[in-house]
Amino acid sequence: MSAHRILVLHGPNLNLLGSRQPEIYGHETLDDINNRLYEKAAINGWDITCRQSNHEGELIDAIHAARTDGTDLIVINPAAYTHTSVAILDALNAYEGRVIEVHLSNIHKRETFRHHSYVSRRADGVIAGLGSRGYLLALDSLS
Repeated sequence: MSAHRILVLHGPNLNLLGSRQPEIYGHETLDDINNRLYEKAAINGWDITCRQSNHEGELIDAIHAARTDGTDLIVINPAAYTHTSVAILDALNAYEGRVIEVHLSNIHKRETFRHHSYVSRRADGVIAGLGSRGYLLALDSLS
């Protein structure tokens, strides 16, 4: 087992999981998802940090910090910023580690404006439509 360092970033409105549009996003809370990620990381001896922000700049600051703190993998669900944020794309382009983009819902089956992802241009992998399992699968990319 290697001591990988992982940063999981959750974008805007994901703090409302469990109560916001459960027919799309499910009934799990963000704490439920993070707790499963912490458990998987502990089993594998990985160092994991999970952060959520409704503010683009805070997500960018976390990506910038990952450039120099030994982070091996960023798992990012940019939420609505997926479709709008060149700034997050630019920050990810300055990061040299692996990036996995995760979406709870299948963004390609939703409104047309959700079909485009700026983040996908940088991501090493994209997981969409598998609910919270997508986050766990993103961690499996380290194996």
